Amino acid sequence: MLQERIEGKWLASFRRVFALNGIGKGTTVALIYETQSRPVLAHLSELALYDLGADFCMLKMVTPPQTAPVPVKGTGTSLAVQGNRAAIEAMKQCEIVVDCTVEGMIHAPEWPEIEAAGARILVVTNEHPEILERTEPFAELGPKVDLGVQMLREASEMHVTSAAGTDLIVDLTDAPCGGTPGFGTTPGHVAHWPGGLCLAFPGTDCVNGRIVMDVGDMNLTFKSYLTSRIDFTVENDFVTDIKGDGLDAELFRDYMAAWEDRDAYGFSHVGWGMNPRARWVSGALYDKRDMQAVEFRAWAGNFLWSTGANQYAGRFTEGHFDLPMRNCTIALDGKTVVKEGVLQGDLAL
Repeated sequence: MLQERIEGKWLASFRRVFALNGIGKGTTVALIYETQSRPVLAHLSELALYDLGADFCMLKMVTPPQTAPVPVKGTGTSLAVQGNRAAIEAMKQCEIVVDCTVEGMIHAPEWPEIEAAGARILVVTNEHPEILERTEPFAELGPKVDLGVQMLREASEMHVTSAAGTDLIVDLTDAPCGGTPGFGTTPGHVAHWPGGLCLAFPGTDCVNGRIVMDVGDMNLTFKSYLTSRIDFTVENDFVTDIKGDGLDAELFRDYMAAWEDRDAYGFSHVGWGMNPRARWVSGALYDKRDMQAVEFRAWAGNFLWSTGANQYAGRFTEGHFDLPMRNCTIALDGKTVVKEGVLQGDLAL
């Protein structure tokens, strides 16, 4: 892997992405990071904000002690703020938060208060800068993601199937929906880089059926490809059975059980990826320490489901899995939007 240093090409990429997020001269920005953040990301962000003329402050938080019973990786559930009122109030006073915390603040307990104050957020995920450079958000992706989110909002049901045996029904009635191409300029917008996905957060008693993850699908918490099938039973939003004879299923069961928390088995969100610059194969080319694996949430045509925190269903937990799958078909009210892992119609890139 290349060295983590300030490269002109990476700084130029950060400037372009920040500008896409509406950062320019006089924009009020809070750059938050922590003692265990990847230093080069905070440094590139600082220099890009300076070059763009932003009115910014830098909040360096002490990475909190570990409290989880198992390692926590790639959850979006950052505990870095630790309820610190000074940091919370500083972020509330800004137009945008550039988030370089290790896990990202999308599901952080402090975020709803900050969001309600009108701040938006750009999560610079904890990837090596080379990954961020390759998956840089681009303006043309915006309308495609907006269309996908609109289709989710207008639908009452999602039906997901696959040749491996997946047959899942999701009631989307009144489900909050969102997505990001990796940029946004409206108050409260949530963006992350890499970006490019469309998501729905189902309410209570809305998800039922069967999910069969096949060889080559991905467990992003473990940053690994599956080498054996895992067969999940889902009843009223919760995974109630995890079948499979391989190591993948055994690891999944053990990690879930370690939390001793029913909410860890609950659904967080469902959706699909939209980003043609994100590639399924990339995970074979990087060491685990070089990636947060967010790229794989966003590759075009995946089916992404997630367990763990869902603030819209009143559940918060550190236990979290992001699980992108290949070769699935996704239909909204009977209309196919992804067919066997390929975006359809106006969503096609």
